[in-house]
Amino acid sequence: MSIEVRVPTLGESVTEATVATWFKKPGDAVAVDEMLCELETDKVTVEVPSPAAGTLGEIVAAEGETVGVDALLAMIGEGEGAAPAPAAAEAAPAAAPAGDAGQAVDVMVPSLGESVSEATVSTWFKQVGDAVQQDEMLCELETDKVSVEVPAPAAGVLAEILAPEGTTVDASAKLAVLSSGGAVAAAPAAAPAAAAAPAAAGKDVEDAPSAKKAMAEAGLNPADVQGTGRDGRVMKHDVAAALAAPKAAPAPAAAAPRAASNDPREERVKMTRLRQTIARRLKDSQNTAAMLTTYNEVDMTETMALRKEYKDLFEKKHGVRLGFMSFFTKACCHALKEVPEVNAEIDGTDIVYKNFVNMGIAAGTPTGLVVPVINDADSMSFAEIEKAIAEKGHRARDGKLSMEEMQGGTFTISNGGVYGSLMSSPILNPPQSGILGMHKIQDRPMAINGQVVIRPMMYLALSYDHRIVDGKGAVTFLVRVKEALEDPRRLLMDL
Repeated sequence: MSIEVRVPTLGESVTEATVATWFKKPGDAVAVDEMLCELETDKVTVEVPSPAAGTLGEIVAAEGETVGVDALLAMIGEGEGAAPAPAAAEAAPAAAPAGDAGQAVDVMVPSLGESVSEATVSTWFKQVGDAVQQDEMLCELETDKVSVEVPAPAAGVLAEILAPEGTTVDASAKLAVLSSGGAVAAAPAAAPAAAAAPAAAGKDVEDAPSAKKAMAEAGLNPADVQGTGRDGRVMKHDVAAALAAPKAAPAPAAAAPRAASNDPREERVKMTRLRQTIARRLKDSQNTAAMLTTYNEVDMTETMALRKEYKDLFEKKHGVRLGFMSFFTKACCHALKEVPEVNAEIDGTDIVYKNFVNMGIAAGTPTGLVVPVINDADSMSFAEIEKAIAEKGHRARDGKLSMEEMQGGTFTISNGGVYGSLMSSPILNPPQSGILGMHKIQDRPMAINGQVVIRPMMYLALSYDHRIVDGKGAVTFLVRVKEALEDPRRLLMDL
């Protein structure tokens, strides 16, 4: 009986991929979930596991071919050739000796979330030989969006670490082996496997066909391109990054600091995956959107008075403090109903209008800026908004946010005022078309009814995508936010 190997789901809006590398050839024995080939899309690299154990038969889509979703890649002859058990034993020889002391349990990379295909092992909390309890944290992985803790799947002894700190692993990789018996019999056996890894990594690897083509067209030397694919192979996006690098940092300017690399006054630290992603997304935002910022200022007298009058009763009844963010969230939801294009996004040649508000609340963390999303904020009460902001803010600072909690936002609020910012231009969070910047509340002299009085004032900034939001709409949005905050009773009456 033959089993079909087909192209898996490639992600939202991705319809085709290029077959980059086949790890197996016809006639090779394969085990269940063993990687057969690697596909390259314009966004991510996708590995295709074997759906069954058996022998790889015909390869239908050769390296370099472009295939669509669910296209046939190859056929596997089930039950033919080498049995899956020896293949599995060959892939992990440490499991046999571990069986003498107890059952060997694999520690695998947990689910990383939609569109995340790899992670970096940032910290091991345990060492080989350490006893561990079930669900005790073994290590922490860092993706380009969130940190993921890996718990022990069983109680026992950490017998082998397959992915040390700093290693980049894919979504189906094995991180370590536990011995549930007690003795660390698997550790010595792990030495040959560990020693084999550098040897495998040092061998020549075939770059992705699309990357070869791009390098040839650009006249790039492959040695000048840093590969991020499996075993260091160069992928298409690596070529794009190499081409963009000279524009961002001209070679002559970069040469001088390198000459002083031994200067004890300098410290060179590799960017975290989160910081790399923040840098890439912010630059993409500038390159893609026609971003413009409009400003206004708001007199916070009435909002501050209302908060002061009811904050104790509010906290007593709802169990959460009444802050300014719920007022701003409500004011923005109110304004977005009148100016819906600020809550929309561009998809190709279409404008997608959202009849709901998923509010992103930018939050600074020790590892970088993240934007947790409060879904359906337009239908929530002040108390529900404050609880959601407090809970997600706490989870953000602890690095516990899931991928799902940072996806699907339609508009963002960024509060630079908590750090003392008086005025700034926030940058868009793609694919959103608007972001509101809050700033420091500062007492300033204002002319009110012909009299100079001191009022608590805040500058507001709206950055927007001018491709779909006109100046009139942007100014109207900001004026509506200003009106709602200067007379918060308007929010209660939906005015």
